[in-house]
Amino acid sequence: MSYLDDPRVLFAAERTLLAWQRTAIALMGFGFVVERFGLFLRMVTNQPLPASQQGFSLWVGITLLLMGAAVAVVSALQFRIVVRELGELEIPRGYWTHLGVWANFVLAIVALVLAVHFVATA
Repeated sequence: MSYLDDPRVLFAAERTLLAWQRTAIALMGFGFVVERFGLFLRMVTNQPLPASQQGFSLWVGITLLLMGAAVAVVSALQFRIVVRELGELEIPRGYWTHLGVWANFVLAIVALVLAVHFVATA
């Protein structure tokens, strides 16, 4: 528990949450690009890719998507723990502390939906 009674503690924790959120978005974006790279190669060469090469980009992309989802969920849960430990004076009245948490959960759901879609259409 913090004894600073300063709202900057909350804002520092929120900046950390947002930094992890950007990391999750980057992992998810890179996973999407890697997964779609097999499709790009197929279109450029006008030939079907070997199954091993197509499967490799699929599973690496899905792994990165799932890592992004995990980072989003873990950082949201960690932020909730920090907010629970803050004192009354450290959270400004009327401040929405759960907005970033819900944004991370939505990001994780989007990543999971994309991963399922990629597996189903493979």
